[in-house]
Amino acid sequence: MADLAALFPGKQFISTVLEALETKTAMSGDLARRYLMRALMAGLIIGLMYVAYFSVLAAFSSADGDVGALVDIGRIVGSLVFGWALVFIYYSKSELLTSNMMIITIGAYYKQTTWSKSLRILGLCYLGNLLGGLLIAVLLRFSTLADGEVGTQMEHAVEHKISYLGEGAAGWGDLFVRAILCNFMINLAMLLVYNGLIKDDLTKSLVMIVSVFIFAFLGFEHSVANTVLFSIIGLQGGLEILPALGNIAIALLGNFVGGGLLIGLYYAYVNDQRRYDPETGRRLPGRRRG
Repeated sequence: MADLAALFPGKQFISTVLEALETKTAMSGDLARRYLMRALMAGLIIGLMYVAYFSVLAAFSSADGDVGALVDIGRIVGSLVFGWALVFIYYSKSELLTSNMMIITIGAYYKQTTWSKSLRILGLCYLGNLLGGLLIAVLLRFSTLADGEVGTQMEHAVEHKISYLGEGAAGWGDLFVRAILCNFMINLAMLLVYNGLIKDDLTKSLVMIVSVFIFAFLGFEHSVANTVLFSIIGLQGGLEILPALGNIAIALLGNFVGGGLLIGLYYAYVNDQRRYDPETGRRLPGRRRG
């Protein structure tokens, strides 16, 4: 019989996720205020990096030369800059909703949490992310950072995100797929960071930067990033509330499918070695085949 380590190479990943879940469960209980503050920091980081992203777009779109080519270059550079958001969130020990979707799903599969505790983690995390977005939105409201071409780029992005809701089933489906792929990429990066095979911080950072670059450059939909962007534009006085809420609702569902199911549930199942004897590697009697 093959060695269990070869059959189930994700043991380190699963144990790391379950340890993280234990910490998040404890913090969202007795230390809920501090947990909320850690989630707020993630929203603040996303807001700042989003401003940097749109500032890069504005700089290239305003430059002399072939406008189309410069805009494409700006999107590449801006997406690389925005890619650092996940690195900052990870190393500052902040709390991001979308990566927690994977963690609570794995915990539920292994019966290490209940759905009520999981929903508390996700609810507090989203609230904190939202408050962080509102904080950066308030700060921008009393500054010139989002004025001029930067603000125009943000407004165009909001119009595009809201336009999905006006395109009927095709638009809703497009938004849903983009949300699925977005959190698939985010949690694929966290899988590589958590699995113990990457030892150095530089490679971990590159993994996270590339995953966010792909979602930003291809126009995937991230529920928290959208929430932050809508908060910024909303305080500037130019947001359609109901379509924005519709976008966030679909993005949340798609993000859960991409991160919670396609990464979390999938890797929880394929690395479940509880049906096998750890000494012999043989399937235990009386267990269904998995």
